[in-house]
Amino acid sequence: MAEVTEHDTEHGRGSIYRVAGTLNIARAATTQREIDALSDPLTIDLTDINRMDTVGAWIVYRTVRDRGAKVIGASRDEVSLLQQVGEFDKPARVVPDEPHNFLAGLRELGEWVAETGTTLIGLLGFFGATLIGFANIIRRPRRFRLNAVVQRFDVVGVRALGIIALMSFLIGIVIAQQGSVQLAQFGAEVYTVNLVGRITVRELGTLMTAIMVAGRSGSAFAAQLGTMKITEEIDAMRTIGVSPIEALVIPRMIAAIIMMPLLAFWSMLMSLLGGGIFVWLSLSMPPLTYIQQLHDVIPLTDMWVGIIKAPVFGFIIALAGCFQGMLVKGNSEEVGTRTTNAVVQSIFLVIVLDAVFAVFFSSIGWV
Repeated sequence: MAEVTEHDTEHGRGSIYRVAGTLNIARAATTQREIDALSDPLTIDLTDINRMDTVGAWIVYRTVRDRGAKVIGASRDEVSLLQQVGEFDKPARVVPDEPHNFLAGLRELGEWVAETGTTLIGLLGFFGATLIGFANIIRRPRRFRLNAVVQRFDVVGVRALGIIALMSFLIGIVIAQQGSVQLAQFGAEVYTVNLVGRITVRELGTLMTAIMVAGRSGSAFAAQLGTMKITEEIDAMRTIGVSPIEALVIPRMIAAIIMMPLLAFWSMLMSLLGGGIFVWLSLSMPPLTYIQQLHDVIPLTDMWVGIIKAPVFGFIIALAGCFQGMLVKGNSEEVGTRTTNAVVQSIFLVIVLDAVFAVFFSSIGWV
């Protein structure tokens, strides 16, 4: 409770605000209203106070600072609390935005290059740890977790069939439609089949499947392992002698490596089906003629090119996803950041490797 009295001063009448009992956050609003209603000069009497928290101390300190009030009757602890509150009464320093000049651009570029190099070195180190895990499983086959691999088959492969089929089917229609429009200018619509067949089997079937798996499964790997890092499940596994690489990373890698060729082949079939339906309805080409022409124009090497690239892409996607997931630390926001990094990193590496494969297969005559 509080008591307000008035007293005479040399300049007129002033006020004394006597606080009795407790001055805490529960009374903060009432105390502030009572103080605001008093006239200056103001004296705050803390003689009868029993307890004062930081909120109450802030009200008293701010009154002294803003209105020049006088505090009397404060004990040593209350004076110390008022001093501590005053030490934190400092204006926040606003850091101005740095100008975007040439040097700032170079600095940002250098930071990006350094971060990229660090990430690449870490990825290579994680790749080495994965190879060691594979070697340990080969030496001790009992440590191989078949159930975990089969479960990842379902997550990576079976549950992805629908979305990959829809995506590939629509891509086949788009390629056939756009190709026929361009080829019609030269009266060569019949070569739409060649365009759909070769670009789908050789490149787009595997590449689009890899991008879809990176966005779907690669992100899931990073999020799952990142969440396990935050909840300290991975630390608990290490404590009981279970290798996280063998228990968590390798099953996901094996599933991605095995399922990617199957998904890529499924994507090729769906793209060819979409292109065939468009050619049938738009160009009036019978399905049997379409199938026969595909057989004539698609060399077997194109199929091998797509199938060979698929497991490599699957390995890269699983490696990047698990690597980013194992880097999570701190809080849940880090999970989202690392998941995004996993998708971006895996898609970037897939595209780079696809370019490398294109040059390699061209150099050996598989064109």
